[in-house]
Amino acid sequence: MRKVNHRIVELDVREDLKNKMEPFQKIMDAVIGLKENDIFILHAPFKPVPLFTVMKAKGFKHEAEEIEKKHWKVTFTKKGGRNDS
Repeated sequence: MRKVNHRIVELDVREDLKNKMEPFQKIMDAVIGLKENDIFILHAPFKPVPLFTVMKAKGFKHEAEEIEKKHWKVTFTKKGGRNDS
């Protein structure tokens, strides 16, 4: 049986956005090395809908959850070779 190790990368951009800093490059840098079934968890103060299209183009599916007011947790999972979204 093959042992499978999946990476989980977590990033909270709420402070960046509060300080008027654009977090897009930080997000792209965080996901650049992720492989099939690796997970990227993003914490943001709003549902980052425009990011969903960008991440889908990079091969990720997502699940978004509102934790509380001004706190969204979005879990992106890198898809495999097939388009299994």
